[in-house]
Amino acid sequence: MATPITETVLQLDSVTLTAKLGGLPVAALRELTLSIGRGRVLGVVGESGAGKSMLARLISGLLPGGFTVTSGSMHFDGQDMLTMSKVKRRALLGRKIAFIPQEPLTALNPLWTIANTFNEHLARIGVPSNERWETARKALESVQLPVPADMLKRYPHQLSGGQCQRVLIAMAFASNPALLIADEPTTALDVITQTRVMRMLAEQQRVHSTAVLLITHDLRLAAHVCDDVAVMYAGDLVEYGQARDVLDEPRHPYTRALKYATPDLTGPRRRLPVLAQQMPGLSALAGIAGCRFAPRCPSAGAACAAVLQTRVAPDGHRVACSETCEHAPLIDNSQAPLLPPAPVMGAQPVAELREAALTYMSRSGVFGQRKTSFHAVKPLSLQIFPGEFVGIVGESGSGKTSVARLLMGIEQPTGGRVMIGGEDLTRGSAERVRRAREQVQIIFQDPQSALNPRRSVERLLTQALEAAGVAPLDAKQRLARAQSVQRDVGLPADTLTRFPSQLSGGQKQRVNIGRALCASPQLIVADEIVSGLDVSVQAQILNLLLELRRERQIALLLISHDLSVVRYLCSRVLVMRRGEVVEQGLTEDVFAAPRHPYTRALIDAVPSDHAGTPWPPAALEEAA
Repeated sequence: MATPITETVLQLDSVTLTAKLGGLPVAALRELTLSIGRGRVLGVVGESGAGKSMLARLISGLLPGGFTVTSGSMHFDGQDMLTMSKVKRRALLGRKIAFIPQEPLTALNPLWTIANTFNEHLARIGVPSNERWETARKALESVQLPVPADMLKRYPHQLSGGQCQRVLIAMAFASNPALLIADEPTTALDVITQTRVMRMLAEQQRVHSTAVLLITHDLRLAAHVCDDVAVMYAGDLVEYGQARDVLDEPRHPYTRALKYATPDLTGPRRRLPVLAQQMPGLSALAGIAGCRFAPRCPSAGAACAAVLQTRVAPDGHRVACSETCEHAPLIDNSQAPLLPPAPVMGAQPVAELREAALTYMSRSGVFGQRKTSFHAVKPLSLQIFPGEFVGIVGESGSGKTSVARLLMGIEQPTGGRVMIGGEDLTRGSAERVRRAREQVQIIFQDPQSALNPRRSVERLLTQALEAAGVAPLDAKQRLARAQSVQRDVGLPADTLTRFPSQLSGGQKQRVNIGRALCASPQLIVADEIVSGLDVSVQAQILNLLLELRRERQIALLLISHDLSVVRYLCSRVLVMRRGEVVEQGLTEDVFAAPRHPYTRALIDAVPSDHAGTPWPPAALEEAA
């Protein structure tokens, strides 16, 4: 964006937010200085634990117990928010300060229609009862939801994720707020839905001249939709400047790490750089007086740990880093590009679909006399060979997961055949089919919910063997097997006795991968396995999968919304739309020269690696 500088809506000057841990004060947010002008968008970028959501809670006045502002000032529309009464500050929420939460489906009451939810919100901001229906209808119309009057009568489960997000955008702007806080508004949305939601948010922001604080982990997205970007790490604002400069010429080592840890959709494929360790938790910050990124920075010196140095360039670009670290190289660009391995075409496929189809039938009418059919997967043929990684991309509801369910034997095809290791899952004996199905394992999307919180890592890693009916292992055998898998997936030795609650997000996903590997499957199905991970953790997991392919020659079916991840891992790709494969081929060929308009729309919906490239594309709606 290129919004001119206007009157300041929100101004923070050297704000420090302190929590007490064990009686000792710890700065959860340290010396934050930033501002947002009317009609401008500030992106706040960083990984989990960086302080993004805590900043939003500070502005909203919704701080958890034990957190207090110990220094600095915060003004909203010229009013001092730190000295403002609680009643007056609460009155701002929903009226002058609006909020779009991260999860649209959980943010809406499942027992209420959209009209009921709107009615509660409009009553709170003072809209007369006889005007609320029409106000809600116009609000939904403004975000281009089809037939707004019908939408108001629906429940959240009857809307898609993108439609629920548009409802929340409409509610947020209904009060014509001066400031909107959008907390990860596109998380879990596919690339086309993400683009539509961000375009809608930008249009509403321009119409209302609203100042927007956009919280996101996606540096590229922020660079394309924001005027300015603030990069946070462990409660510090480490870089602050115009969005284009932050993406194209990042100056802080952490900002550069965020950029380079994300795979590119174009250019040479190179191994992703990985940062050592992980972001320190709140309890670890008490002992860090200087740069909190220093323990992970490959160029940090003794001065970095002693004092936090903030330098301001003539153009106003701020970097909390010494000049030595700022210009130090973070990655080795001389390393050879990654080449996708050639599939073993002469071998027997580990998995095969032969004109496999999946159709769901339903009945409607008073007596169920009307039959309707839904083609989740139209006739599809696919072969996956040993050591081959194949990706499936497409919007939500395109049929990607249905293909995976066919290969795993969870769904029976309504047409065609499903072969695993040469065994026909649709015709073999029950015992032979069971053994064939054991050759397919899954890595789940959310490692937190996929792991039994009452089992140790050792038991979790060997869980697949128990489920497969392998002869029971004694304690020594189970430990040996768990140790072998633990080494393969790069987990520290002491994690075997831990429980999921004691692991980081990346470690949980490594356990998830290890559990899938333990039974030595021929094929692994990976369903959106890095979508909820921070980019530095994502890089670790992607590199791990490449190493496992080289060492074990496993085959993998990757289901993903992220085209750059598919390009990094997969030698072949299938593009699905409404249950049908509209394009397939070598990943490099499909992404470099797509032939189907829908494939082109998916690629265009991905924010470019360069901030100067126009985004989102104007022709997206027509192509998709």
